[in-house]
Amino acid sequence: MAQVRIIPRTVRDTLGEGPVWSGSRNALLWVDIFGQLVHELELEKGSISSWSVPERIGWIVEREGREDFVAGLKSGFAHLQLDPVSIRRIGNPEPDRPQNRMNDAKTDASGRIWAGSKDDSDQIASGALYRLDPDFTWSRQDDGYLVTNGPAFSPDGKTMYHNDSGRRTVYAFDINERGELSRKRVFVKFEEEWGYPDGMATDADGGIWIAHWGGGRISRFFPDGTLGRSVSIPAANVTSIVFAGPELDRMFVTSAALGCENDPLAGALFEAETGVCGHPVRPFAG
Repeated sequence: MAQVRIIPRTVRDTLGEGPVWSGSRNALLWVDIFGQLVHELELEKGSISSWSVPERIGWIVEREGREDFVAGLKSGFAHLQLDPVSIRRIGNPEPDRPQNRMNDAKTDASGRIWAGSKDDSDQIASGALYRLDPDFTWSRQDDGYLVTNGPAFSPDGKTMYHNDSGRRTVYAFDINERGELSRKRVFVKFEEEWGYPDGMATDADGGIWIAHWGGGRISRFFPDGTLGRSVSIPAANVTSIVFAGPELDRMFVTSAALGCENDPLAGALFEAETGVCGHPVRPFAG
């Protein structure tokens, strides 16, 4: 049975999300979307630093060979420098959808960012999937989501997984070297008692790990979509997963206090010992 431990902190996240491993900083970074915070856990020291940002932040992605990040804000894509915080706008892909905000993102094998948007009230299917290329141009690749989450990529870089949490559905796409998507299909349809699919990560063997919002667990699925195993997390709203550490052999799990304010562990950061390793995730190539 996998062991799960709580990372000691004096605060908890209203909506913890977007964990990312930074090899150059030897640190785990993640965001609190509603708290408008970026957190960093230094693995060697065990210390945690936090920075406030001026608006809701869905994710940050490390840049290749750079000290700053690209972030997904309520207002769109931006450069983000920490300590001290400095923001430089890249652009808003959705000026026609002011009710939306950025929600989750990952990079593919070529260093492109794939980022989803969503209606901030979870009521309208106005969410879309964008690709941000290394030259900082973006394009809309899919549309009509209630709540975008993920994405994640297979170790060979040929399959992308992406959620519509509101529809309890995880999709798979074929993706080619040019970043073109094809053959969208249902990968997993969550049963009602599972909760909702949230953030994802893939391991070195091709397993797809999915966080269960409202389900209090994370699960590993085989590439054919069958459920392999689940690990209980002592928080109802589990939001995302990342493999961290120099060997990518440490799994961290974020959660949310949103809707679970009387649960003392809701919004905590957890580490789960699963005995598997992740595959390297390339920083943004821009």
